[in-house]
Amino acid sequence: MDSGRGKIRMNVEGDRLSSLPDDLILKILSFIGTKQAIRTSVLSSRWRYIWTSTPCLDFSTRDFRTLDKFYKFVTGVLSSRKSQIDVSSLELDLLRKASQSFFKRSLNKILNYALSHNVQQLNITCWKGCESRLSRFSSQSLEHLTLIGLSYKHSITTPPTWDMQALTTLTLFGVTLYADNTGESAGLFSNCANLKNLSLSFCKMGSGRFNICHPRLCNLTLERSNEGEKGDVAPQLKNLTIKYWTGIHLISSPNLTSLQYEDYFFPLEVSADLPHLEKVDICIHHCNDRADAHGIVCMLQKLHSVKFLTLNLEIIKVCR
Repeated sequence: MDSGRGKIRMNVEGDRLSSLPDDLILKILSFIGTKQAIRTSVLSSRWRYIWTSTPCLDFSTRDFRTLDKFYKFVTGVLSSRKSQIDVSSLELDLLRKASQSFFKRSLNKILNYALSHNVQQLNITCWKGCESRLSRFSSQSLEHLTLIGLSYKHSITTPPTWDMQALTTLTLFGVTLYADNTGESAGLFSNCANLKNLSLSFCKMGSGRFNICHPRLCNLTLERSNEGEKGDVAPQLKNLTIKYWTGIHLISSPNLTSLQYEDYFFPLEVSADLPHLEKVDICIHHCNDRADAHGIVCMLQKLHSVKFLTLNLEIIKVCR
């Protein structure tokens, strides 16, 4: 920048952003919503059609005044996008209450497109109304699935089994887990052979006992279930977190290395020796009688290999 005789002259470089390779521009576009990505088409001829190759789709009803406009936008995007490009991730927020017909029409179009284009990551947030469609789909490419139901009273119901062989990470919030004729949910993940990470929050049990036995499951998180059923937790795990999940928890996981437990009471049982357990964090907020103390002492006697043990003050007081 030079100045002379009261004038300022600037040397402006060329459009360095547009000179970036397509792969890097598409990576940048993946961090913004699809509607915002399309707006970049007005920047220059270089940007006009590049959004049609983005592998990441992000649709939200919050971006539109009416649901009809949302549906028309989605239809236009899917028809304009380059069909030979796979969908690596789909973020779908259906945060407005709508009719069953709207959910059926919108979800069928969006999910059918994503599943036919080998989607690998799928995040869906919705109100009541999408149960039937979400309970039927299967995929051989999906690796990460997050399903959030915002209406706990009418939560989404899972199918008898979910056929997703490539799935490694499953996060469910506000979902009713299907129970078979025996009243157990053991078979729900039987067709998810590669499942390694499972997180359940504010979920309901269909009925009966909740039992997980999955050969590859490494990390399990159970949070905030108030259904009152008794349940067994017996997977072959390495990391287990249980927070305010009502029921009697029977832990029989010989490869467990980390255990975190938090609740108002102590319905926790360790059924066998846990030789690999190294880190334990237990917090009981209403630990105030000898029965709790006896159960805690019995459990601690089985945790002889633990290297890092954290107990809250109420436990220490009742056990002293």
